[in-house]
Amino acid sequence: MENNFTASPLKIIEKGEKKIYSFNIEPQGNIDLTTVSSFGEEWQKFDSFSEKEIAQIGDDYFDIVSDELYAGKSVLDMGCGTGRWTKYVARKAGFVEAMDPSDAVFSAAYLLAENKNIRISKASVDQIPFPDNSFDLVFSLGVLHHIPDTEAAMKKCVYKVKPGGHFLVYLYYNLDNRGAVFKLIFHLSNLLRRCICRLPSLLKKLVCDILAILIYLPFVAVTRLLRFLGLEKLSSKVPLSWYADKTFRVIRNDSLDRFGTPLEQRFSRKQISDMMTNCGLYNIVFSDKEPFWHALGQKR
Repeated sequence: MENNFTASPLKIIEKGEKKIYSFNIEPQGNIDLTTVSSFGEEWQKFDSFSEKEIAQIGDDYFDIVSDELYAGKSVLDMGCGTGRWTKYVARKAGFVEAMDPSDAVFSAAYLLAENKNIRISKASVDQIPFPDNSFDLVFSLGVLHHIPDTEAAMKKCVYKVKPGGHFLVYLYYNLDNRGAVFKLIFHLSNLLRRCICRLPSLLKKLVCDILAILIYLPFVAVTRLLRFLGLEKLSSKVPLSWYADKTFRVIRNDSLDRFGTPLEQRFSRKQISDMMTNCGLYNIVFSDKEPFWHALGQKR
């Protein structure tokens, strides 16, 4: 059952089979509008995913979430993008509210057109238009590290979780579980990101596609070779090894996500645990699998 809004939407946009409820987004709030615009462009380029891609990557993110935490229950996807993970949980959830401040909601309306138990809202984490304590599960995957004050944004999300309910988050890690060589490669790539994210939209997309070929695919090839030789443990140490079984479309998407994003923050496992505790969560569980770090906490 869908939740009542706590404010009236500014407008309702008809997009095919879906309605998009658009709310006011305060530019002076805890939001970086340049980054929001960048993601709007990204998700309108990569606006569709196969059921196999959604299931494969969704299983990676939700490996620490048992079905009973959301089956038949109320769920909020904060920062839904194209709605990939909304669609993933909607298979079992009672109702899912998909929310994003960017124009990605138009892509989500396309991807989620056939899902009757999903509603889409365009709103920011500063002004989540639902009552506090109203969702059994709230999740935010790959979003809050693109917000100026990540912990403040996390608190806003946790407010919406019912007491005893759960919050799942994925935040970029600061390579706290990696070695010196891995960190060096990352820092070099981060210098590229700082330049590429400032490029005009079309050029940025082209450059990121080229990087998907020149950077991602060689590491993927090395990882696959090591796995073929039975060297699984060694293959896991290769940068970008997570992409070894992903499609080239997913790789291109993540290349744009990685190099085209203006604002990016990274956190250690301890920092994320501390933030979650400060937000009123306990029974915090981290996945020991990539992507790092994703964690689940329960609200007191």
